[in-house]
Amino acid sequence: KIALFAGHEVGAENWALLASIVATCKLNDVNPAAYIAETLETIIDGHPHSRIKDLMPWRFRKTSSQPQ
Repeated sequence: KIALFAGHEVGAENWALLASIVATCKLNDVNPAAYIAETLETIIDGHPHSRIKDLMPWRFRKTSSQPQ
């Protein structure tokens, strides 16, 4: 539904990608905002492409189930 209002096909594709990441995080009991922020920082810091699988949401430390 929301993709209809993305403004452009590329915008809809970007929205779908982000929605997929958020949904995958939720399915794995991972805080999506924390996952995205830490993953982007890790990539910027030079995470090797050969270890990209280490950055998948199901390998991310679970933050949403921990007491605050």
